[in-house]
Amino acid sequence: MGTPEHDLDGWNTYVDQHRNADPTISKRGQVQSQRMADYLVKHLRNQASCPVQIITSPMRRALETILPTVVDLNSNVAVGSGSKVQVIVNTLYHESEGCHNRNKAEPGMNQNQIQDLLSPSNTKASFIGVGQQDDTNSGWYSHGTTEETRAESETRAAVFYLWLCEYLDSQLLNKEDDIFDARVSLPSEAGEVEHDKLSQRQRKRRTAILVGHGDFMSLVLKRIVASVCNTVECEGATHRAAFVHFNTAITELEYFGNGRFLIMSVNQTPHLNHPDDIELKTGGGLRDGWSYLMPRNKHFLHEEVSKLFSHELDGYLKEQTNALKNLYSPNSNYLAKRLTSTSQTVEKDIDAPSNSDKSGCEMIFLVKRGMQVVACTAYNDETGVLSDLVVRPSAKDGNCQKALVDAALTHAKLSGKEKIFVRVETDDCTYSFKQLGFHPLEVSQDQGTKGMQMMYKSRL
Repeated sequence: MGTPEHDLDGWNTYVDQHRNADPTISKRGQVQSQRMADYLVKHLRNQASCPVQIITSPMRRALETILPTVVDLNSNVAVGSGSKVQVIVNTLYHESEGCHNRNKAEPGMNQNQIQDLLSPSNTKASFIGVGQQDDTNSGWYSHGTTEETRAESETRAAVFYLWLCEYLDSQLLNKEDDIFDARVSLPSEAGEVEHDKLSQRQRKRRTAILVGHGDFMSLVLKRIVASVCNTVECEGATHRAAFVHFNTAITELEYFGNGRFLIMSVNQTPHLNHPDDIELKTGGGLRDGWSYLMPRNKHFLHEEVSKLFSHELDGYLKEQTNALKNLYSPNSNYLAKRLTSTSQTVEKDIDAPSNSDKSGCEMIFLVKRGMQVVACTAYNDETGVLSDLVVRPSAKDGNCQKALVDAALTHAKLSGKEKIFVRVETDDCTYSFKQLGFHPLEVSQDQGTKGMQMMYKSRL
């Protein structure tokens, strides 16, 4: 396990000392790229229709990485028969931060320079994005003035994700033989092994290959997985999770139109899996700076209380709240041993009203850290009953219980209530609610349940 309290200043110093705005690949990278080509070309020739579509970053190392694959695919192509590869250079697909050296922007390669780099492949690239269509002499990052901020990278990822879905949708509009229902096999395909990526297939499928960079691909993949994504969870903080990629690793997706992706595999290196190739597997490790993507704890110790009617609870809030109750509520069967304090609904007594009708008057109070629900409780706006107060064990040392109770008390006061009620069943609960300012109304022994039923109230 790692810690998000990384040495940010030390990492930035290391990057500045070793930064190259648009570096070439190393000798090890050249070997990795050729190994990947040896694997991909056999796969694509046997299973992909022509032309194979390659969507690549304009950065030098991405182009050099895919070049052996493009060269091998186009080898032995008869004159006039056309390329077996369609290369699209999309300038939206560059790595996060852009092309810069110590915050000073550099223009990057222009269209002619990129075409010259690809010349051994006998392929003419097409260009999409900023700074490429009209002026062939302008570098792909000529519009940049400094390094790209994190928020700008996130915005660009959203733009590229939209472009990608639209591009793939346009491919599906053309109902050729290489677009078919992948669930249906023909009798002649009975002998084909679905998971064999290298064998000959009777029906070859339309295939697109995206050649990008680890961090920016992570931003795009999060949009593919979630369909939508927030720029930041807290001001200045990146997302809590990231997709990691080794150098030349392969992630396989199936696309079904209208933004529907099926994720088949992530971060695979079948071309580097031989035991003798362990030194060839690079990138994607903590030492490569991936921990830099994890937000520091200070961004997620902040607790935010949200209030909404129970019928308004939907999406990820509803899912996490239900999961929290299912895991830690005494009424759940998920855990034999309960790990957190909970409260239950009071029964009718001399001070507390009936809680039989919750329709339309139940409020839900949540404590969130970032986009994570760590505590919740229900409050009946009609009866003044607080119920199902659940706190994650990892958050019990904080102020979650107090924050929920204070929010309920404030709401009750605005609603004209003089007191709220809660019933507890364990000594731990008794102590917890006494600490929160509740006072006993009545002590009774309930023969139908374990433990002593103690009812508390808190006057407003």
